[in-house]
Amino acid sequence: MDIRVLAPEDLSAAYDVNLRAFGPTDQARWLRRTRTAVREGRVLGVYDGGRLIASGRFHRFEQWWHGRPVPMGGVAGVVVAPEDRGRGVGRRLARGLLDLMDGLPLTALYPATAPVYRSAGYEHAGAQHFVTVSTEALRTLATGPVKVRRAGPDDAPEIVGLLRRLHAEARDAGPIDRGEDWFRDRLDGEDVFAYLAEDGFLSYGWSADGQGLVVHRCVAGSAETARALWALVGSGSSVARSVYACVAPDDPLFWLLRDRSHEEVKRVSWMLRVLDAPAAVAARGFPGALSAEIPLTITDEVRPGNAGTWRLTVDGGRGALTPAGGEADAVRLSARGLAALYAGVPMSRMRRSGLAEGDASADATLDVAFGGTPYMLDYF
Repeated sequence: MDIRVLAPEDLSAAYDVNLRAFGPTDQARWLRRTRTAVREGRVLGVYDGGRLIASGRFHRFEQWWHGRPVPMGGVAGVVVAPEDRGRGVGRRLARGLLDLMDGLPLTALYPATAPVYRSAGYEHAGAQHFVTVSTEALRTLATGPVKVRRAGPDDAPEIVGLLRRLHAEARDAGPIDRGEDWFRDRLDGEDVFAYLAEDGFLSYGWSADGQGLVVHRCVAGSAETARALWALVGSGSSVARSVYACVAPDDPLFWLLRDRSHEEVKRVSWMLRVLDAPAAVAARGFPGALSAEIPLTITDEVRPGNAGTWRLTVDGGRGALTPAGGEADAVRLSARGLAALYAGVPMSRMRRSGLAEGDASADATLDVAFGGTPYMLDYF
């Protein structure tokens, strides 16, 4: 098998494999987006002789970690031809994509099968969270006038700037920044209804069956604006009885609702992988009041640049990972353990699941340094 960047002449073969793996899709849209990715060298193909048997790509995103954006490669469209499954093709492709993303600090993905990606050093980090609420419960949330206007493709720069400000102020962990072009394209369709306030943004539409509403994103910097935006969705209560919404796990909506007694929340898990440990630590945010130095020993056979004993320094909201001599009293992490730590998994959980070993004296400090509940509002 040969792994190399996909060539433009292989687009038809790549579409065929994608069709057999994922089912029917909008071919024109798929080709338009894939051509761009191929032109930018973001698509990898696996060949058996001259036959394309698998492919995968990555998107260039920024991902918020404790209020700071970190460059991240979002892996997507990983497909293997049905007749070639079970030969280890997926594992080879996953590792090949790590090399293709060299230079980025982080990578994340939504796994179709976790074992394949765990073998490449990924670990579960966060999720998309979906909750169903009644439109009537939302309709009654508004308490005062908030200026809200419709938003369209030309508002993409303002929307992106606002979301960046709100994620930074909230010290969020996990949401991705898709940039202005994505929003411009997304808001160009007639099936998405978007609204802007001075400190909030809402996008929603009808469900596929036309019986309910689906909120893609509702982010606000104040309770008044959050109430106004959610009430706007709830104004459809005479037609739609329910709203299916993608929200943060601790979204203000849960505290704004008048009554909470029983909630069904659906989680769609995503995984994280640290590609460049020093760069990933330097780029993210940390609690401003924390000052600490902690030795870490990392093992990483796939990305040997991450391996070794390091000294983690956190001070003034910034972090650094610098090489250190061999220290007996160090927290020991695998690549998967490093991803889990970066995502804020508590050290007690990591130790009980075998993702962390060694000295435990700094566990509480590590929990404070990396603590958070990562989430995404986007699927890719």
